[in-house]
Amino acid sequence: MSELQIQLVTDTWIAATWDEYIQVIENPAYQKAKGYYHNGHIRIEMAPLGHDHACDNTIIAFAVNLFCTIKGILAKGLTNCTYRKTGFNEAQPDVSYYIGENADVIPYGTSIINLDIYPPPDLVIEVANTSLADDQGEKRLLYEDLGVKEYWILNVQNVQVMAFAIENQGSRRITESQVLPGLAISLLNEALRRTRQINQSQVGAWLLTQFQQ
Repeated sequence: MSELQIQLVTDTWIAATWDEYIQVIENPAYQKAKGYYHNGHIRIEMAPLGHDHACDNTIIAFAVNLFCTIKGILAKGLTNCTYRKTGFNEAQPDVSYYIGENADVIPYGTSIINLDIYPPPDLVIEVANTSLADDQGEKRLLYEDLGVKEYWILNVQNVQVMAFAIENQGSRRITESQVLPGLAISLLNEALRRTRQINQSQVGAWLLTQFQQ
């Protein structure tokens, strides 16, 4: 792969070795980029995220944090964290969670989370504004291979969360979270719809009443 190709090809999957991927992701020009590696291909995401992506990213993380707090579920949420299985896979999901017995498995001082040492996150969330097809396709396969237990895709344009339970390197649609028992995906969808009409703090107050029932 030439340096010119590296500079030009973003927001799509291109064939590359692991060493080439590391060369790209460690290039200062891509300091703010998100990097993915799967099946001998890299994807570098450079597109500006914008208001809608950022807003939905914030509310979905708030909802999960609030649910765990009210229900007494141990959890650690991570934003744009890097997960690496050296030589094979790397991902930087928008939001991810270690839940229950794994909540404190990653110590402070850890930079890139080495999946040869630590378990993968229990829940991964990708916020899809312009990347929906990829989040439903190659990234879903990537998270299946990483052994994530649950994967959510937040479709910004359709105002909808698509949730998948993952096991045995396969995934299936679910209507209630398996890693956060009692959390209906329809409730998250309603919260997202409300953000289009009222302030986030008002949506948060509504979620509080729903989670306390």
